[in-house]
Amino acid sequence: MPGFGLRPLTPNDRDLVRQKTIASWGSAIVVARGEVLRPAELPGFLAESEGEPIGLLTYVVRAQSCEIVTLDSWREGSGIGSALVQAAKQAAIQAGCRRLWLVTTNNNTSALHFYQKRGFVLCALRVEAIAASRRLKPEIPLTDAEGIPIRDEIELEMLL
Repeated sequence: MPGFGLRPLTPNDRDLVRQKTIASWGSAIVVARGEVLRPAELPGFLAESEGEPIGLLTYVVRAQSCEIVTLDSWREGSGIGSALVQAAKQAAIQAGCRRLWLVTTNNNTSALHFYQKRGFVLCALRVEAIAASRRLKPEIPLTDAEGIPIRDEIELEMLL
């Protein structure tokens, strides 16, 4: 039995999602494929333990496709991220989606490992796409904490 519960986000969670997005992503917005998304305005799931938020996933459904916009676990290695992805997968299936997908960046090797271990496959590479994203969100750093240049978008998908 995991030491946490999951629940769908409600309108009352918008401020919390906004605060957590700023803390984790440097801004209240995220940018991928040249599109600005506001996680606090999206559906998603919150993982909680003893009333404290320990994980968050937001997503958007369009036609028969569900995009994971943000995924954060503040207790890594506890199964929180996996549970959130599973919840998103179930929501996508219930919405009639045929595809669950996401975009990450070339430097995010932990995300690449995490998603591939859970059945996602690489399906697109957009070389130098982050330069366009920086025009919409200047807070995106040029390099990560390890000095790896942040340049490219990598798309992963799971067919449902």
